[in-house]
Amino acid sequence: MQNFRTHIETLSIYALMGCCFVFFQCENNEENKTLIPKQTNNYKWIYKPEGDYFFGPDTKQLKEGKWYTNWVPNDHTFVKDSFGKWHIFGITHPLVEAESLIGNVHQGEYASFHAVSSKTNFNETIERHHYQDLPKVLSPKERPGEMLSNHAPYIFKKDGLYQMIYGPSPIRLATSSDLYKWETKGKLFHEIEGARDPSLLFHDGTYYIVYCSKKCVKMRKSSDLKNWSEAETILVTNKFDPESPSLIFHNDAFYLFVCSWDGNWDGKDIKGAYQNTTYVYHSKDKIRFGTDHEKEITTLKSHAPEIFKDENNQWYISSVEWPYRGVSIDKLNWE
Repeated sequence: MQNFRTHIETLSIYALMGCCFVFFQCENNEENKTLIPKQTNNYKWIYKPEGDYFFGPDTKQLKEGKWYTNWVPNDHTFVKDSFGKWHIFGITHPLVEAESLIGNVHQGEYASFHAVSSKTNFNETIERHHYQDLPKVLSPKERPGEMLSNHAPYIFKKDGLYQMIYGPSPIRLATSSDLYKWETKGKLFHEIEGARDPSLLFHDGTYYIVYCSKKCVKMRKSSDLKNWSEAETILVTNKFDPESPSLIFHNDAFYLFVCSWDGNWDGKDIKGAYQNTTYVYHSKDKIRFGTDHEKEITTLKSHAPEIFKDENNQWYISSVEWPYRGVSIDKLNWE
């Protein structure tokens, strides 16, 4: 009888231990759950560039000094100034009127649009008429000695100055004390196979710059923004051409957002050149996102998205030229 009781007590202890083990294992799994970004699918149009004189120089279709009513934005960035106001910078050029837009859709992308909000709470700026159109920045005349193209600015603050990285290759840097006047600082690095649409993540004391190259997304690292590591390929895209990558760190994991271009376009309607499929990839331990859809966790609707949080820790995803001309905003939640 004693042995039987001891055996039962031992089994009870094991059972209790097993229950405890299962409980803690479940709790650990919950902590390590892969969160999926979900948009509310309620885009709000907030801004589009106003009519302006083309800054030049002339292109095949565009003339310096000529007034153009319609301007097209593209890759862009959001940044908050020292007074709490939100600014948007991004690619822009006059809308080209041509029978075929093939070869013409990106003409004149030589400067960035600039707009500033009238509110300091980002959620309050997600309404019409809260962004004031300001003079374009860093046109070719303000960047002597550089190539004409000025694409995909990304802005952050370091050492009291706003730092703007932009492409295409060579990836370049400009700085400003107030977001209004900019001074070019030269090249950061050159990519033989091309580098475009740069975006930056600062994490654990390291700057990670991601950008699109030939059928892939690449990354370089730096501790000082001056000296950069050799390029590493973090995503291979055999099935589409990548555009507008954004790398963020959230819930102890890396997420890569990449817009896709599949080449299907009639060349007549400009909206067809601004496709709105954005893939989201997840990587827990290393910044490696595999090939094509290997580590894809969801698909969002956006062209040239920016992924960011406001002062109230609400996440957002932006989009240009879809669903409306200009810049639109949708809320993003993690589930």
